Amino acid sequence: MTSRITETSVDCADPAGLADFWCAALGYVVVHADDELVEIGPPGRDDTELLTTIRQAPVAGTLVFARVPEAKTVKNRLHLDLSPIDCSQAAEVERLEALGARRVDVGQGDVGWVVMADPEGNEFCVLRSLAPGEFSL
Repeated sequence: MTSRITETSVDCADPAGLADFWCAALGYVVVHADDELVEIGPPGRDDTELLTTIRQAPVAGTLVFARVPEAKTVKNRLHLDLSPIDCSQAAEVERLEALGARRVDVGQGDVGWVVMADPEGNEFCVLRSLAPGEFSL
């Protein structure tokens, strides 16, 4: 028996707003939404089929944004890593900045990835590009 990650939950002040950012960043769609919680996942299926597929196959899970009363106060202990698949790392960073992300310094020093924060300050990294002609080890 094994388990798989089916959802990653993010506490936030504005679930709909943060879901909008991450839908644009990842090409995801809203799977479920109410005032307190918004779940997003890959497009192309209705809600029931999408969630069934995610829970049965080793694919990327959904992201769930849940409203909480307190603000973020420290660096995240868990974060997302993104790899652009159809452009350079620099182009993806620029696109994400246009969506509302910003570069942040969490003490990473001189590294090959870019540390960013989403509109609510949650850190994530943009790794090397996986686009044809861009990928290298």
